[in-house]
Amino acid sequence: MFDPVLLRTFVTVAETLNFTRAGELLGLSQPTVSQHVRKLEIAASRTLVSRDTRDVRLTDNGDALLGFARTILAAHDQAMSYFTGSAMRGRLRFGAADDLALTQLPHILRDFRQLYPHINLELTIGQSSALTRKLQAGQLDLVFIKKATSDALGRLVRRDRLVWAGHKSTQLDTEAPVPLIAYQAPSLTRTLAIDALEASGRTWRITCNTREVNGVLAAVRAGIGIAVFPQSLIPADLVQVAGSYHLPELGDIDFALLDNAASAREPVEALSQAILAAPSRRE
Repeated sequence: MFDPVLLRTFVTVAETLNFTRAGELLGLSQPTVSQHVRKLEIAASRTLVSRDTRDVRLTDNGDALLGFARTILAAHDQAMSYFTGSAMRGRLRFGAADDLALTQLPHILRDFRQLYPHINLELTIGQSSALTRKLQAGQLDLVFIKKATSDALGRLVRRDRLVWAGHKSTQLDTEAPVPLIAYQAPSLTRTLAIDALEASGRTWRITCNTREVNGVLAAVRAGIGIAVFPQSLIPADLVQVAGSYHLPELGDIDFALLDNAASAREPVEALSQAILAAPSRRE
């Protein structure tokens, strides 16, 4: 009843909420994307997408179809993989920085496991520096990490701007040391924050030292300080700290994939491509 080609277009529109961006990701023109969605609405006898000059959103029926569409496409891709002889087997040891695991990554991994059920996917969550060391030691096959823009290693997934963020009730005294919530060293965002503050002549003090993103989030939500986040990863209940506090610019950071050259290439490349092809917005 539902053409997988139309379903794939619909899912991409649902994930981007932008017909033009969906077309770019799929290699289609915007009119073709609109045509695919219209054909799917005719097949479903329901309006699936509501759009006006300002925004695009799914209707209730669109939300319902989205879950079905993802299930259908996962089954379709799994069947295609099996019958074209490309079903992979083996083990894939994958590591991801803990804050990047807050993005659409869980959905990517879920779809990957459905598509390649014979691959034993082992997931490690941690800080980027620790994951890189594990990769270099041969303990991981692929890692998804944050790294400095000056570091040319790996494949760039996307670039993001680092910003200061805090709870909306947090107030800073511009004459007092900046209350900083940070990962334990070694940490790239910690180093960048401290370097930027010292270069601008601002004093600082660590109000929370933590190993994981949940510790950072708990401390920020408690209002005991501010933290550095990639702009796209600021949770909805936190806010970017206003420029009136005269905090220094932090620059950009890269999200990248690094792989172990000694690992089996096919599963590493399959998961890499799934991450590279995913929309960049948060789920």
